[in-house]
Order: sequence, then C-alpha cells, then structure tokens
Amino acid sequence: MNIFQMLEQSGILTVLGMGIVFGFLVIMVICVTVMGKVIRSLGGNKDADGSLPDGDASGAAKSTAVAAAIIASVNEYRKENA
Repeated sequence: MNIFQMLEQSGILTVLGMGIVFGFLVIMVICVTVMGKVIRSLGGNKDADGSLPDGDASGAAKSTAVAAAIIASVNEYRKENA
C-alpha cells in the first residue's frame, strides 16, 4: 500500500466520519424540536403555581428582583469587609 492509497483511504474515512456526526446532529435537532412542540402542546411551560407565564411582565419582575438581590448582597459584602 503506497502513500496515495493511504491518503485516499484516510480522506474517505474522514468524510464518512464527518457525515455520520453531521447526520447525528441533524437527527438530534429534529428530536429536540419535536419534543419541545410536544411539551408545549401538553402545557409543559407553566410556572410552579400552574399559571402560564406573562411574557415580558413576569420576566421584568423577576429580573428586577434578581438585580435587587445582587445589589443587596454586594452592599452587605462591602459592609463586612470594609
């Protein structure tokens, strides 16, 4: 087996391997998309209290609460280590 035959075989194996990985990734994306649609149709995106999320209003309130908690903890840390 000479160098050209080995290069040809390695090229074929490389393309075959990359094709298999690409095919697997495509199948995985399709499965995740289908599962997301099934979960949404079954009502899987409800909050813990059973209500559907409000969208921007709920996200803004949560974001404000998180920001307030971060600011309070940073201020407490600075008071203790000052």
